[in-house]
Amino acid sequence: MILAFSVAPSGGETSSDGSVSDAVAQAVAIVRESGLPHRTSSMFTEIEGEWDEVFDVVKRATEAVMPFGSRISLVMKADIRPGFTGELDGKLERLEQAIEGGVPDARARGRHS
Repeated sequence: MILAFSVAPSGGETSSDGSVSDAVAQAVAIVRESGLPHRTSSMFTEIEGEWDEVFDVVKRATEAVMPFGSRISLVMKADIRPGFTGELDGKLERLEQAIEGGVPDARARGRHS
């Protein structure tokens, strides 16, 4: 499974520009310490593994953010594909191959001659 998640506090002290980067840094540290394949972008952290190990990391990352606010926002999206591993990179590699190979025009796919 690949799980993308975003966790952020509210109702607490933030920097003058509203940044919650100190809190998010605590969550990302938990993900990095997990040893599971992961990737962090400006909006989400993606983590790959089995159900129990992924959800354990998300729970601990959420708990790490709790001291920064009276309320926590957690957003998750999962890609559950039994029997597949290495999909954190595999999905991107297939996308790049499709882009390089040229994606047929959607209008042309439905035409018959």
